[in-house]
Amino acid sequence: MTSMNHLRNKVAVVGVGNTPYGNFPHKSDYALGADAFKAALADSGLEKHEIDGLVTCRVPYYARMGEVLGLDPRWTLALPGHGRMSGMAIIEAMLAIESGAADYVALIYTNIGRSRRMNYGGDDSASVWDPWGFTSPGAAHAMMFRMHMQRYGTTTRQLAEVSVAFRQHAILNPDAVMKKPMTIDDHEEARPIAEPLRLLDYCLINDGAVCMILTSAERARDLRKPPVLITGAGGRDAFRRSAVANFDPDMWFTEAQDTSRQVYEMAGVGPDDVDALMCYDNFSPTVLFSLEGFGYCKRGESGAFVEGGRLGLGGALPTNTDGGHLSNSYMQGWALNIEAVRQLRGECGIRQVSDCEVVHYVATTPCTRSIIYTRA
Repeated sequence: MTSMNHLRNKVAVVGVGNTPYGNFPHKSDYALGADAFKAALADSGLEKHEIDGLVTCRVPYYARMGEVLGLDPRWTLALPGHGRMSGMAIIEAMLAIESGAADYVALIYTNIGRSRRMNYGGDDSASVWDPWGFTSPGAAHAMMFRMHMQRYGTTTRQLAEVSVAFRQHAILNPDAVMKKPMTIDDHEEARPIAEPLRLLDYCLINDGAVCMILTSAERARDLRKPPVLITGAGGRDAFRRSAVANFDPDMWFTEAQDTSRQVYEMAGVGPDDVDALMCYDNFSPTVLFSLEGFGYCKRGESGAFVEGGRLGLGGALPTNTDGGHLSNSYMQGWALNIEAVRQLRGECGIRQVSDCEVVHYVATTPCTRSIIYTRA
Protein backbone atom coordinates (compact mmCIF):
# COMPACT_ATOMS: atom_id res chain seq x y z
CA MET A 1 0.00 0.00 0.00
CA THR A 2 1.31 3.47 -0.87
CA SER A 3 1.87 5.96 1.93
CA MET A 4 3.25 9.40 2.74
CA ASN A 5 6.01 7.98 4.92
CA HIS A 6 8.66 9.61 2.74
CA LEU A 7 7.36 12.99 3.93
CA ARG A 8 8.19 12.28 7.57
CA ASN A 9 9.80 15.40 9.09
CA LYS A 10 10.19 16.99 5.64
CA VAL A 11 7.74 19.85 6.29
CA ALA A 12 7.56 22.23 9.23
CA VAL A 13 5.21 24.84 10.67
CA VAL A 14 7.17 28.07 11.03
CA GLY A 15 4.49 30.67 11.75
CA VAL A 16 1.11 30.74 13.48
CA GLY A 17 -1.29 33.55 14.21
CA ASN A 18 -4.88 34.17 15.20
CA THR A 19 -7.25 37.02 15.82
CA PRO A 20 -9.29 37.44 18.97
CA TYR A 21 -12.43 35.31 18.96
CA GLY A 22 -15.91 36.70 19.52
CA ASN A 23 -18.41 38.92 17.75
CA PHE A 24 -16.97 41.45 15.29
CA PRO A 25 -19.76 42.78 13.02
CA HIS A 26 -17.55 45.69 11.93
CA LYS A 27 -14.96 43.35 10.34
CA SER A 28 -15.13 41.35 7.13
CA ASP A 29 -13.78 37.86 6.49
CA TYR A 30 -10.89 39.44 4.63
CA ALA A 31 -9.98 41.86 7.43
CA LEU A 32 -9.89 39.03 9.96
CA GLY A 33 -7.84 36.88 7.58
CA ALA A 34 -5.38 39.74 7.05
CA ASP A 35 -4.96 40.21 10.80
CA ALA A 36 -4.21 36.51 11.31
CA PHE A 37 -1.82 36.47 8.35
CA LYS A 38 0.06 39.50 9.67
CA ALA A 39 0.44 37.81 13.07
CA ALA A 40 1.69 34.54 11.53
CA LEU A 41 4.11 36.37 9.26
CA ALA A 42 5.59 38.25 12.21
CA ASP A 43 5.79 34.98 14.15
CA SER A 44 7.77 33.35 11.35
CA GLY A 45 10.15 36.21 10.65
CA LEU A 46 9.53 35.89 6.92
CA GLU A 47 9.00 38.76 4.52
CA LYS A 48 5.66 38.91 2.74
CA HIS A 49 7.21 38.59 -0.71
CA GLU A 50 8.57 35.17 0.27
CA ILE A 51 5.06 33.67 0.57
CA ASP A 52 4.45 31.92 -2.75
CA GLY A 53 1.67 29.53 -1.77
CA LEU A 54 -1.82 30.34 -0.48
CA VAL A 55 -4.56 28.11 0.91
CA THR A 56 -7.88 29.68 1.86
CA CYS A 57 -10.69 28.01 3.78
CA ARG A 58 -14.12 29.52 4.41
CA VAL A 59 -12.83 32.68 2.73
CA PRO A 60 -15.47 33.88 0.23
CA TYR A 61 -13.04 34.43 -2.65
CA TYR A 62 -9.41 33.35 -2.68
CA ALA A 63 -8.36 35.98 -5.23
CA ARG A 64 -9.78 38.81 -3.15
CA MET A 65 -7.90 37.45 -0.11
CA GLY A 66 -4.69 37.50 -2.16
CA GLU A 67 -5.43 41.03 -3.31
CA VAL A 68 -6.03 42.25 0.25
CA LEU A 69 -2.74 40.69 1.36
CA GLY A 70 -0.78 41.91 -1.66
CA LEU A 71 0.18 38.36 -2.70
CA ASP A 72 0.70 36.89 -6.16
CA PRO A 73 1.42 33.25 -5.28
CA ARG A 74 2.47 30.59 -7.76
CA TRP A 75 0.30 27.93 -6.07
CA THR A 76 -3.20 28.49 -4.68
CA LEU A 77 -5.90 26.23 -3.25
CA ALA A 78 -9.38 27.27 -2.11
CA LEU A 79 -11.38 24.99 0.19
CA PRO A 80 -15.00 25.17 1.38
CA GLY A 81 -15.96 26.01 4.94
CA HIS A 82 -16.49 22.48 6.19
CA GLY A 83 -15.02 21.63 9.56
CA ARG A 84 -13.01 18.71 8.27
CA MET A 85 -10.90 20.92 5.99
CA SER A 86 -8.05 21.96 8.30
CA GLY A 87 -6.29 18.59 8.26
CA MET A 88 -6.96 18.22 4.55
CA ALA A 89 -5.49 21.66 3.86
CA ILE A 90 -2.32 21.02 5.86
CA ILE A 91 -1.69 17.74 4.03
CA GLU A 92 -2.26 19.42 0.64
CA ALA A 93 0.22 22.16 1.60
CA MET A 94 2.76 19.47 2.57
CA LEU A 95 2.42 17.92 -0.87
CA ALA A 96 2.80 21.29 -2.59
CA ILE A 97 5.99 22.06 -0.67
CA GLU A 98 7.49 18.63 -1.28
CA SER A 99 6.71 18.79 -5.00
CA GLY A 100 8.26 22.24 -5.39
CA ALA A 101 4.97 23.90 -6.31
CA ALA A 102 5.56 26.39 -3.46
CA ASP A 103 8.28 27.14 -0.92
CA TYR A 104 6.34 28.99 1.78
CA VAL A 105 2.59 28.35 2.07
CA ALA A 106 0.21 30.49 4.10
CA LEU A 107 -3.00 28.76 5.13
CA ILE A 108 -5.79 31.15 6.13
CA TYR A 109 -9.14 30.30 7.72
CA THR A 110 -11.84 32.88 8.48
CA ASN A 111 -15.26 32.69 10.14
CA ILE A 112 -17.85 35.42 10.67
CA GLY A 113 -20.65 33.10 11.72
CA ARG A 114 -21.35 34.83 15.02
CA SER A 115 -21.84 38.39 13.81
CA ARG A 116 -23.80 37.22 10.75
CA ARG A 117 -26.04 34.99 12.91
CA MET A 118 -25.26 31.79 11.06
CA ASN A 119 -27.23 28.67 12.00
CA TYR A 120 -26.01 25.14 11.46
CA GLY A 121 -29.23 23.33 10.56
CA GLY A 122 -32.82 24.03 11.55
CA ASP A 123 -33.44 26.13 8.45
CA ASP A 124 -36.04 25.74 5.71
CA SER A 125 -33.96 23.58 3.38
CA ALA A 126 -35.65 20.24 2.79
CA SER A 127 -33.80 17.02 3.51
CA VAL A 128 -34.64 13.35 3.35
CA TRP A 129 -33.43 13.17 6.97
CA ASP A 130 -35.90 15.77 8.29
CA PRO A 131 -38.61 13.30 9.41
CA TRP A 132 -36.09 11.80 11.84
CA GLY A 133 -35.06 15.17 13.26
CA PHE A 134 -31.74 15.33 11.42
CA THR A 135 -31.94 19.04 10.74
CA SER A 136 -28.39 19.67 11.91
CA PRO A 137 -25.11 17.82 12.47
CA GLY A 138 -25.90 18.02 16.19
CA ALA A 139 -28.96 15.81 15.75
CA ALA A 140 -26.86 13.23 13.92
CA HIS A 141 -24.24 13.21 16.66
CA ALA A 142 -26.99 12.91 19.27
CA MET A 143 -28.23 9.78 17.54
CA MET A 144 -24.72 8.34 17.37
CA PHE A 145 -24.13 9.00 21.05
CA ARG A 146 -27.47 7.38 21.88
CA MET A 147 -26.23 4.31 20.03
CA HIS A 148 -23.01 4.44 22.05
CA MET A 149 -25.01 4.58 25.27
CA GLN A 150 -27.13 1.61 24.27
CA ARG A 151 -24.25 -0.52 23.03
CA TYR A 152 -21.66 0.17 25.72
CA GLY A 153 -23.46 1.67 28.72
CA THR A 154 -21.85 5.10 28.34
CA THR A 155 -23.51 7.81 30.42
CA THR A 156 -24.03 11.54 29.99
CA ARG A 157 -22.07 12.13 33.20
CA GLN A 158 -19.08 10.46 31.58
CA LEU A 159 -19.64 12.60 28.47
CA ALA A 160 -19.68 15.67 30.70
CA GLU A 161 -16.02 15.02 31.57
CA VAL A 162 -15.12 16.21 28.06
CA SER A 163 -16.90 19.56 28.30
CA VAL A 164 -15.71 20.18 31.86
CA ALA A 165 -12.04 19.52 31.03
CA PHE A 166 -12.11 21.80 27.99
CA ARG A 167 -13.81 24.60 29.92
CA GLN A 168 -11.08 24.39 32.57
CA HIS A 169 -8.51 24.84 29.81
CA ALA A 170 -10.39 27.77 28.27
CA ILE A 171 -10.33 29.60 31.58
CA LEU A 172 -6.52 29.52 31.31
CA ASN A 173 -6.50 30.77 27.71
CA PRO A 174 -6.61 34.57 27.26
CA ASP A 175 -8.10 34.19 23.76
CA ALA A 176 -10.93 31.81 24.72
CA VAL A 177 -14.55 32.95 24.65
CA MET A 178 -16.00 30.90 27.52
CA LYS A 179 -14.61 31.71 30.97
CA LYS A 180 -17.39 30.64 33.34
CA PRO A 181 -16.41 27.59 35.42
CA MET A 182 -18.40 24.43 34.74
CA THR A 183 -19.10 21.27 36.70
CA ILE A 184 -20.51 17.91 35.71
CA ASP A 185 -23.77 18.89 37.40
CA ASP A 186 -23.86 22.10 35.31
CA HIS A 187 -23.56 19.94 32.21
CA GLU A 188 -26.36 17.63 33.35
CA GLU A 189 -28.68 20.52 34.19
CA ALA A 190 -28.18 22.42 30.91
CA ARG A 191 -31.15 22.53 28.56
CA PRO A 192 -31.50 19.69 26.06
CA ILE A 193 -30.88 20.49 22.39
CA ALA A 194 -31.15 17.07 20.73
CA GLU A 195 -31.36 14.42 23.41
CA PRO A 196 -29.22 13.03 24.87
CA LEU A 197 -27.03 16.05 23.98
CA ARG A 198 -27.39 19.29 25.90
CA LEU A 199 -26.26 22.85 25.37
CA LEU A 200 -22.77 22.28 26.78
CA ASP A 201 -22.15 19.43 24.35
CA TYR A 202 -22.30 21.81 21.38
CA CYS A 203 -19.52 23.87 19.83
CA LEU A 204 -19.55 27.65 19.83
CA ILE A 205 -20.21 29.92 16.86
CA ASN A 206 -17.74 32.81 16.84
CA ASP A 207 -15.99 35.22 14.51
CA GLY A 208 -12.25 34.91 14.10
CA ALA A 209 -9.39 33.86 11.85
CA VAL A 210 -6.33 31.62 11.98
CA CYS A 211 -3.19 31.47 9.84
CA MET A 212 -0.40 28.89 9.61
CA ILE A 213 2.76 29.13 7.51
CA LEU A 214 4.50 25.96 6.33
CA THR A 215 7.79 25.36 4.55
CA SER A 216 10.39 22.63 4.20
CA ALA A 217 12.21 21.49 7.31
CA GLU A 218 15.47 22.52 5.68
CA ARG A 219 14.38 26.11 5.07
CA ALA A 220 12.76 26.24 8.51
CA ARG A 221 16.12 25.95 10.28
CA ASP A 222 17.02 29.55 9.50
CA LEU A 223 13.80 31.21 10.67
CA ARG A 224 12.79 33.04 13.84
CA LYS A 225 11.14 30.28 15.88
CA PRO A 226 12.15 26.66 16.43
CA PRO A 227 10.37 24.70 13.68
CA VAL A 228 7.61 22.27 14.54
CA LEU A 229 7.84 19.21 12.34
CA ILE A 230 4.98 17.35 10.70
CA THR A 231 6.10 13.84 11.57
CA GLY A 232 2.98 11.88 10.66
CA ALA A 233 -0.15 12.35 8.58
CA GLY A 234 -3.00 10.20 7.38
CA GLY A 235 -6.60 10.17 6.28
CA ARG A 236 -9.58 8.22 5.06
CA ASP A 237 -12.97 9.38 3.77
CA ALA A 238 -16.37 7.79 4.43
CA PHE A 239 -18.48 9.20 1.63
CA ARG A 240 -20.67 6.17 1.03
CA ARG A 241 -22.15 6.21 4.53
CA SER A 242 -22.02 9.71 5.92
CA ALA A 243 -21.56 12.42 3.32
CA VAL A 244 -25.11 13.79 3.64
CA ALA A 245 -26.04 14.15 7.30
CA ASN A 246 -22.82 13.66 9.28
CA PHE A 247 -24.35 10.43 10.55
CA ASP A 248 -22.59 7.08 10.68
CA PRO A 249 -23.81 4.16 12.79
CA ASP A 250 -20.18 2.95 12.90
CA MET A 251 -19.12 6.38 14.28
CA TRP A 252 -16.32 6.44 11.66
CA PHE A 253 -14.45 3.80 13.65
CA THR A 254 -13.23 1.96 10.55
CA GLU A 255 -11.90 5.16 8.96
CA ALA A 256 -10.29 6.29 12.22
CA GLN A 257 -8.57 2.93 12.61
CA ASP A 258 -7.16 3.12 9.09
CA THR A 259 -6.05 6.72 9.60
CA SER A 260 -4.43 5.84 12.92
CA ARG A 261 -2.44 3.06 11.26
CA GLN A 262 -1.15 5.52 8.67
CA VAL A 263 -0.25 8.33 11.04
CA TYR A 264 1.38 6.17 13.72
CA GLU A 265 3.37 4.20 11.17
CA MET A 266 4.63 7.34 9.45
CA ALA A 267 5.53 9.06 12.72
CA GLY A 268 6.99 5.98 14.39
CA VAL A 269 4.98 6.60 17.57
CA GLY A 270 1.82 5.29 19.20
CA PRO A 271 -0.84 6.58 21.59
CA ASP A 272 1.39 6.02 24.63
CA ASP A 273 3.97 8.43 23.19
CA VAL A 274 1.55 11.36 22.80
CA ASP A 275 1.97 14.21 25.28
CA ALA A 276 -1.13 16.19 24.24
CA LEU A 277 -4.11 15.50 22.02
CA MET A 278 -5.91 18.10 19.90
CA CYS A 279 -9.24 16.50 19.06
CA TYR A 280 -11.91 17.94 16.78
CA ASP A 281 -14.87 18.59 19.08
CA ASN A 282 -17.77 19.95 17.08
CA PHE A 283 -19.83 18.00 19.62
CA SER A 284 -18.53 16.32 22.76
CA PRO A 285 -19.30 12.72 21.61
CA THR A 286 -16.83 13.16 18.72
CA VAL A 287 -14.05 13.12 21.32
CA LEU A 288 -15.19 9.72 22.61
CA PHE A 289 -15.41 8.32 19.08
CA SER A 290 -11.90 9.64 18.36
CA LEU A 291 -10.33 8.17 21.48
CA GLU A 292 -11.60 4.74 20.47
CA GLY A 293 -10.84 5.04 16.77
CA PHE A 294 -7.25 6.17 17.36
CA GLY A 295 -6.45 3.51 19.91
CA TYR A 296 -6.31 5.53 23.12
CA CYS A 297 -8.76 3.06 24.60
CA LYS A 298 -10.68 0.00 23.45
CA ARG A 299 -13.94 0.33 21.58
CA GLY A 300 -16.81 1.05 23.96
CA GLU A 301 -14.52 2.10 26.82
CA SER A 302 -14.12 5.83 26.12
CA GLY A 303 -16.72 6.82 28.73
CA ALA A 304 -14.75 5.18 31.51
CA PHE A 305 -11.47 6.36 29.96
CA VAL A 306 -12.27 10.07 30.34
CA GLU A 307 -13.41 9.84 33.95
CA GLY A 308 -11.37 11.35 36.74
CA GLY A 309 -9.92 14.26 34.79
CA ARG A 310 -7.82 12.21 32.39
CA LEU A 311 -8.23 14.85 29.63
CA GLY A 312 -7.31 17.78 31.86
CA LEU A 313 -3.97 19.45 32.42
CA GLY A 314 -2.10 17.17 34.76
CA GLY A 315 -4.11 14.21 33.53
CA ALA A 316 -2.71 11.31 31.55
CA LEU A 317 -3.85 12.78 28.21
CA PRO A 318 -4.23 16.59 28.20
CA THR A 319 -6.68 17.29 25.40
CA ASN A 320 -7.70 20.53 23.65
CA THR A 321 -5.61 22.62 25.98
CA ASP A 322 -6.88 25.85 24.40
CA GLY A 323 -10.49 25.00 25.30
CA GLY A 324 -11.36 23.45 21.96
CA HIS A 325 -14.46 24.19 19.94
CA LEU A 326 -16.63 23.72 23.02
CA SER A 327 -15.09 26.59 25.00
CA ASN A 328 -12.31 28.39 23.08
CA SER A 329 -13.91 29.10 19.71
CA TYR A 330 -15.24 27.15 16.75
CA MET A 331 -12.40 27.61 14.31
CA GLN A 332 -13.15 24.21 12.77
CA GLY A 333 -9.90 22.50 13.70
CA TRP A 334 -7.58 25.33 12.73
CA ALA A 335 -7.09 26.74 16.22
CA LEU A 336 -6.37 23.24 17.51
CA ASN A 337 -3.48 22.93 15.06
CA ILE A 338 -1.91 26.21 16.13
CA GLU A 339 -2.35 25.14 19.76
CA ALA A 340 -0.36 22.01 18.89
CA VAL A 341 2.44 24.20 17.54
CA ARG A 342 2.45 26.49 20.56
CA GLN A 343 2.49 23.58 22.99
CA LEU A 344 5.55 22.13 21.27
CA ARG A 345 7.27 25.52 21.38
CA GLY A 346 6.47 25.85 25.08
CA GLU A 347 4.48 29.05 24.54
CA CYS A 348 1.23 28.23 26.37
CA GLY A 349 1.97 29.74 29.77
CA ILE A 350 -0.17 28.40 32.59
CA ARG A 351 -1.82 25.85 30.32
CA GLN A 352 1.52 24.48 29.09
CA VAL A 353 1.92 20.70 29.05
CA SER A 354 5.25 19.91 30.69
CA ASP A 355 7.96 18.27 28.57
CA CYS A 356 5.71 18.39 25.51
CA GLU A 357 7.41 16.65 22.58
CA VAL A 358 4.61 14.89 20.63
CA VAL A 359 1.17 16.38 19.89
CA HIS A 360 -1.51 14.53 17.97
CA TYR A 361 -4.26 16.29 15.98
CA VAL A 362 -7.33 14.18 15.21
CA ALA A 363 -10.53 14.94 13.27
CA THR A 364 -12.97 12.04 13.17
CA THR A 365 -15.52 13.06 10.56
CA PRO A 366 -16.76 11.89 7.15
CA CYS A 367 -13.28 13.03 6.04
CA THR A 368 -11.10 11.74 8.86
CA ARG A 369 -7.64 13.31 9.03
CA SER A 370 -4.80 13.13 11.54
CA ILE A 371 -1.44 14.85 11.97
CA ILE A 372 1.35 14.23 14.46
CA TYR A 373 3.60 17.18 15.29
CA THR A 374 6.97 16.93 17.03
CA ARG A 375 9.71 19.29 18.17
CA ALA A 376 12.66 19.61 15.82
